[in-house]
Amino acid sequence: MTVFNRRAVADHRARAAPDLGAHDFLLRETAERLVDRLDDVKRGFPLALDLGCHGGEVAAALAGRGGIETLIQSDLAPAMAARAAGGNGRPALAADEEALPFAPGSLDLVISNLSLHWVNDLPGAFVQIRQALKPDGLLIASMLGGATLQELRHALYEAETEIEGGLSPRVSPLADVRDLGNLLQRAGFALPVADFETITVSYEDPLKLLRDLRGMGETNANAQRRTTFSRRATLLRALEIYVEKFTDADGRVPATFEVITLTAWSPAPDQPKPLRRGSGQVPLGDALNAPKRPPGD
Repeated sequence: MTVFNRRAVADHRARAAPDLGAHDFLLRETAERLVDRLDDVKRGFPLALDLGCHGGEVAAALAGRGGIETLIQSDLAPAMAARAAGGNGRPALAADEEALPFAPGSLDLVISNLSLHWVNDLPGAFVQIRQALKPDGLLIASMLGGATLQELRHALYEAETEIEGGLSPRVSPLADVRDLGNLLQRAGFALPVADFETITVSYEDPLKLLRDLRGMGETNANAQRRTTFSRRATLLRALEIYVEKFTDADGRVPATFEVITLTAWSPAPDQPKPLRRGSGQVPLGDALNAPKRPPGD
């Protein structure tokens, strides 16, 4: 199934690469949050991969943390990989998340920051990542979830319906946190965990949000998107609706980013395993210190 035009994703990133530093606030924030979680894992990772490295935000956040000896950076866009390598001196290459060029069992850690939401075959990408990891290797990744840019989606849909009498795929479909844990399990990972948090950014006007999305390489790459320029009237009306519907008491407008974080391990014989369903010996009420009630109450 082809949801995204991967060539368009690469082109958008290549276009964004030269001036990424002026728009990478979200990439830097989520990289810091990923690395903070990695600090909780008390083990070393001799060889790690930053998959979809953008401008090297993960490498900057690591700064010697995380027990990583060698970090390889890769990005779909060669221009982004070159920017990352030039910024921190770590090895980098252009590589597609849908066709990883790494030998089976070669990596101790794969860390991916806001990149996997552009993958068409996400289960297939998870399988390739799991195969590239050594036994008991770790995947930790962040990706944008379905509630991302809900304000912009609403404004675009309403404006296009009003001006053009219909809808086109202007905003990319995004995964739901409830599905991602199951996808990791289907891909053969052990101990998968998926959770999310919301980052809300405040803007003086929504046009600045559009500039930031373009500057991060996060503009629409839907395979069915309109290939002609948007009507000026539609875009202007969308900006008006955004301001009308979402301006807060301080005269600013919010932009919501739902960030899903995934953690999973490549299977290994000595890993802890979940107990068989129904085998628990401690009543839930005791664990919660709740008063006992008769059955059926």
